[in-house]
Amino acid sequence: MDNITQSLRDSKGARWGALAVVSFTMMTGYYINYVISPLKPLLEQEFGWTSMDFGLWNSAYGWFNVFFLMLIFGGIILDKIGVRFTGLGAALTMIAGTLLQYAAIEQLVPMGDIYFEGTFLEMKSQIAYGAVGFAIFGVGVEIAGITVSKIIVKWFKGKELALAMGLEMATARMGTALALALPYPMATAWFGTKALPALSAPVMLGLGLLVAGFVAFIWYTFMDKKLEASEGVTDEISEEDEFKISDILTILTNKGFWLIALLCVLFYSGVFPFLYYATDLMINKYGVDPEFAGAIPGLLPFGTILLTPLFGSIYDRKGKGATIMLIGSVMLLVAHTIFAIPFITNYVVAIALILFLGVTFSLVPSAMWPSVPKIIPEKQLGTAFALIFWVQNWGLMGVPLLIGWALDYSNPEVIAAKAAGTTVPPYDYTLPMIIFASTGFLAIIVALMLKAEDKKKGYGLELPNMVQ
Repeated sequence: MDNITQSLRDSKGARWGALAVVSFTMMTGYYINYVISPLKPLLEQEFGWTSMDFGLWNSAYGWFNVFFLMLIFGGIILDKIGVRFTGLGAALTMIAGTLLQYAAIEQLVPMGDIYFEGTFLEMKSQIAYGAVGFAIFGVGVEIAGITVSKIIVKWFKGKELALAMGLEMATARMGTALALALPYPMATAWFGTKALPALSAPVMLGLGLLVAGFVAFIWYTFMDKKLEASEGVTDEISEEDEFKISDILTILTNKGFWLIALLCVLFYSGVFPFLYYATDLMINKYGVDPEFAGAIPGLLPFGTILLTPLFGSIYDRKGKGATIMLIGSVMLLVAHTIFAIPFITNYVVAIALILFLGVTFSLVPSAMWPSVPKIIPEKQLGTAFALIFWVQNWGLMGVPLLIGWALDYSNPEVIAAKAAGTTVPPYDYTLPMIIFASTGFLAIIVALMLKAEDKKKGYGLELPNMVQ
């Protein structure tokens, strides 16, 4: 009788196997997220892009999520229909968006047209098509993210929750590391020449990975059905746990939710958009060879692969989640402040700062995401994660565009040299790095407020996750 009633998630092999499958799906999405980041110099050279063009493309990630509330709808669908349908739909959406990005880079769409000419929305047609593709992809990968988060809670609540979330993030960021290190040499050496780089080749590789991730999630759906069968669940969403639209108000009136959401947008705005520009920063400020420049920021995700599970395990067993988030916010400020100092241009310093930022990038997420179920009831988790990701997408949309503008604004000599066809001087990254440093400063303030709110409301953010 015990074997019949025992939940499949009590089996270590089953729950860690499920984690491995969904983590692989997220890894494929994270690769596409950063695949054009190392290609910025080549895109400027081959297509005449400006930093503003590059920023516009990357800011598109949040367009549909923010303005059309796709993330919030995705969260509601997740809570009302379940992880299987939502995850498969998200994986297909990532593939569709990446196909359009590939078409733009491969020049299968009109190249010479200008859309919305004379308005603040003016953009090259290639940028417009690629940006729409990235926006569609952004919907898919963000909904996949909230789906995987709910899957991990489903399998690991009361067990190694923070460790599991840390391992998922670590695996996903292997995709980020590959996307930062691989595309430039692939474009210039593996599939083309210095004179004619095959800029679409890294995107094509990403399409193949996304298809593999979709197949992996199909496999997970069978595991999910077995889990529910082991727990006597006949429908993925039980009537008593079904999300109700009115519950959104409950989430939005929770101060703890807003503090987590604000910390999320500030912290990730200081890291993810930075990674879009990090390769270009290494080339322009630190004089690193473009062939190897992407490998330096690629070290950041590799650091998280080891440290995020470690910090997650510490949170599981010892607690101190709010303190971990505060320490990480302080470290974010320190790293970007040193990056902003104009006269520090030694690439060894850059490597050290990237490794330091990798520790930072391990600390905050390892405590932030496992803290959400302590603040929000499980039946509302899908929508709560969606709302947090929606707030985050404001930063992921706005900061890349702001940095692109700041680069062009603070480097008029670069714009003039490109227009004149003369030797282009390196970009000065001081102003963009000051902007990034400000995200760390504001994150410290929010982290202090969250720690005070936890003490007041007793969320248990400083307590261990594992049930003894």
